[in-house]
Amino acid sequence: MDAAPSAAPQQPRYTEGYKTTVLWLLVLAYTFNFIDRTIISTIGQAIKVDLQLTDTQLGLLGGLAFALLYTTLGIPIARVAERRSRVNIISLAIVIWSGFTALCGMANSFLTLVLFRLGVGVGEAGLSPPAHSLISDYFEPRKRASALSIYSFGIPLGTMFGAVAGGWIAQNVSWRAAFVIVGLPGILVALAIKLFIKEPPRGYSDIAPADTPILEGEETVPATPAAPAKPPSILAVAKRIFGKWGFFHMVAGITVASFASYGTGQYQAPYFIRMFGLDLATVGLIFGVIGGVAAGAGTLLGGFLTDWAGKRSGRWYALVPAMGLLIACPLYILVYLQDDWRIAAALLLLPGIFHYTYLGPTFGVIQNAVSLRMRATATALLFFVLNLIALGFGPPFCGWCIDMLSQNLFAGQNLGDFFALCPGGVGAAGAGPVVDAACKLAVAEGTRQGIILNLLIYAWAGVHYLLAAITLPKDMATALASAAED
Repeated sequence: MDAAPSAAPQQPRYTEGYKTTVLWLLVLAYTFNFIDRTIISTIGQAIKVDLQLTDTQLGLLGGLAFALLYTTLGIPIARVAERRSRVNIISLAIVIWSGFTALCGMANSFLTLVLFRLGVGVGEAGLSPPAHSLISDYFEPRKRASALSIYSFGIPLGTMFGAVAGGWIAQNVSWRAAFVIVGLPGILVALAIKLFIKEPPRGYSDIAPADTPILEGEETVPATPAAPAKPPSILAVAKRIFGKWGFFHMVAGITVASFASYGTGQYQAPYFIRMFGLDLATVGLIFGVIGGVAAGAGTLLGGFLTDWAGKRSGRWYALVPAMGLLIACPLYILVYLQDDWRIAAALLLLPGIFHYTYLGPTFGVIQNAVSLRMRATATALLFFVLNLIALGFGPPFCGWCIDMLSQNLFAGQNLGDFFALCPGGVGAAGAGPVVDAACKLAVAEGTRQGIILNLLIYAWAGVHYLLAAITLPKDMATALASAAED
């Protein structure tokens, strides 16, 4: 008698509760990622005065010093993530960036702070590419924009907690203590992710049959035959996400919008301090609570709204971000035209809701455009372009604009050289109260004008999303067909 054929190895099937828990653990990691990345924008004014920095130097600390290794290491880390354990990569990355964030509190010069910020960038490069890949394996294509918008919710959460905690600690202890206190808890997050999250099979949510047994997680899972053993080349991935009109303009839109966001975000808190004389703790509450709630609502709205509207037409994955950015631009400018900080703070609730609608849709489109072993690399390539341009040069550009505008405003008072007389934005020792007052006035108004100038860039980003909508449904259909063939 012939032996019965052996049964094919079964794929694990994870419960919705387990997948949701995995997603929120990754949100927690991304929250600490943004706490450690952006806390410098809240406490930057204290650092500037203490270390006597220019706004351009402050922008470099928040931008290029962090982005340089963050962007360049993202691609090789992603290539490893296409083959190796994404959970291990994420856990190790969190430990590295958390440690370097704490070390920032030990810096005693601009150079040492730059070096420690480079270290933060090294660690943070290891989160989003493997995280996007994991999420795409846990959630099917029609839910990915929503799932990735929930993951992106870590951006406003991190900004919010970083602003509130960082502002309070810097005000009541020191800016150095703020770095240490917000940095070290990330190590516990790394441990939780390592112990709880399991590696799903590559392409699990694309092919897993509905009648497979439900398990909470597996230490070892069978490899899916749908995923090729060797990941496609970086060039093949780049052609997939940059080679179509719709995808190119989606990438251009998120890059230009983030350029404005990182640039103006670096100086929003210093603006309220310089213009209205608020303390660090109050400013932290304003941008943590008000800004964080608005940005969080917009991030979630963008993902869920586009997944819902996208069932009717794929153009909505571009139209929702386009409309959000074009509405947010004038609303943000209105905030910085106010002479009362209470009105300005209240108005911050409006633009953030519209502004952040672009995150989930853009990430969802890129993940759906590529095949199984392209996903981490696709995110790394997207983040390479996005963060090298936006994060690397957005804050320094905005800071340079503020320095130049402040210098021009100070020059109109015929008191002397701005940079010599106003180190750190305040009057030099022995310069006298007239010079000190002139320095502070020039820097405050220069900050207002510089931020407004950079806010206009949001409209430019909105135009890119409108252009993407022209061919996006066709491009998405072509990419999905190509992904099925890979």
